[in-house]
Amino acid sequence: MFKKIMRSYDYSLIAVYILLCLFGLVMIYSASMVMAVQKFGYESDHFYNKQMINIIIGFFAFICAAIFPYKAFKFNKVLKTLMLIIIGLLLAVHFIGSEVNNAQSWIDLGFMSIQPSEFAKLAIIIYLAAVYAKKQDYINTLNKGVAPPLIFLMFICGLVAIEPDFGTAGIIFIIGIIIICCSGISGKTFLKLGTMAAFLFLLISPVIFFLRDYIFTKERMGRLEAYVDPFLYAKDDGYHLVNSYLAIGGGGIQGLGLGQSIQKLGYLPESHTDFIMAVIAEELGVFGVAFVIVGLSYIVLRGIYIGVKCTDPFGTMLAIGISGMIGLQSFINLGGVSGLIPITGVPLPFVSYGGSSLLVLSLSMGLLVNVSMFVKYEGNHKHKKENDRPLSNSSKQKVYNFNS
Repeated sequence: MFKKIMRSYDYSLIAVYILLCLFGLVMIYSASMVMAVQKFGYESDHFYNKQMINIIIGFFAFICAAIFPYKAFKFNKVLKTLMLIIIGLLLAVHFIGSEVNNAQSWIDLGFMSIQPSEFAKLAIIIYLAAVYAKKQDYINTLNKGVAPPLIFLMFICGLVAIEPDFGTAGIIFIIGIIIICCSGISGKTFLKLGTMAAFLFLLISPVIFFLRDYIFTKERMGRLEAYVDPFLYAKDDGYHLVNSYLAIGGGGIQGLGLGQSIQKLGYLPESHTDFIMAVIAEELGVFGVAFVIVGLSYIVLRGIYIGVKCTDPFGTMLAIGISGMIGLQSFINLGGVSGLIPITGVPLPFVSYGGSSLLVLSLSMGLLVNVSMFVKYEGNHKHKKENDRPLSNSSKQKVYNFNS
C-alpha cells in the first residue's frame, strides 16, 4: 500500500515547486547582495541565508501537508481550531504587531516574523471548501447554503482591511469568490448574490464616503496617478515603476547576465521582493522570465486539472482555490511590475523573498499534491477493482467468441 501511495504522488508538480524555490533563491542573492551591504550594513549573503532557512522550513511544511490526509480538515473540530487560531492571530496583530509599510500586519516571534493575513488566505480556502462541501444538498439556498460562509469571509476580510491592508483583503475576497463559483451553485443563485452585494454596497456607501480620507489616502491615490503616467511622477510615486521599466528594457532578449543588473545597485527599491521579476528580466532576459511564467502557469493549470478530476467536492474546491490564489498573486505581481495594473506590493509566488509567503505557499502546494495523490490512488484502486471483478456469463461468451 505504501508503494502505491508513493507512486500516486504528482512528482512533476513537486519538481516545479522545488525548481521555482531554488531559482528564486539564486535570484534573491543576486538582487539583494548590493542592497544588503549599502542600505542595511549586512553581509552580502544576508537575505540569501535567511531565504535558505525559509525554504528549508517551507519544504518541511510541504512534506507534512503532503502526507497528512487533506480530508481531515473537513472535521468540525479541526476546522474550528484552525479558524480560531487565524482569528486570534488577526486580532493579536492589532495589539502586539509591528508596523511595516504603514500597515500593522506583522507579529515578531523573536526568531522570525509572521504575517497572519498570509495564513488567512489558505485558511479561508480550507474553510470555504469544507463548509460548501457539506452543503452540497442545499447549496442553492441563500439563507442556509451560500450566505453564512460568505458573511464569515467578509468578517475575515474586514479584520485584514483595518490593519490597514486593503490589497490582501481584496485578494482574500477574490479567492473566496473563486471557491463560491466552483462550489456547485447555479447561475441564478450567483445572480442573486450579485444583486445582494450591489444592495449592500449602496447601504455602506455613506460609511465609505465618511471614511474616504482613511481609505483613499494620499499614498494609495499616488499609486493610481503613477500607474496612469509613471514618468510624470518619476521622482516620487512613479519611481518604482520607472526603474522597473528601465530594468526590463535594459535586459532585452538575452539579458545582461546573472549578477549584472544595474537597477539593483540602489535604483530599484524592493528588488529582492516585489520587483524581483524586473531583476530577472534585466539579468536573464526573455528566457529567465519565461522560465518563471511557465513554471507558475504549470502549477495553476495542473491544480485546476486536479480539481476537475477529483470526485470529492472538498478536494475539488481546495485544489481550484489554491490554484486561484497562486494564479491571482502571480498576475498581480507581474501586472504591477510591468505596469499593467497599479502596484499593490504582492510578492511573486515561490520566487520573491519572504518567510510567511513561502511558508503558506509551501503548505498550499503540499495540500495540492495531497489531493492529487488521493485522486490518482483512488482512481487506480477503482480501476483495479473493476479489473478484478469476475466476468458475467455474457462477457465470458463475448471473450469466447472473440478467441474463436
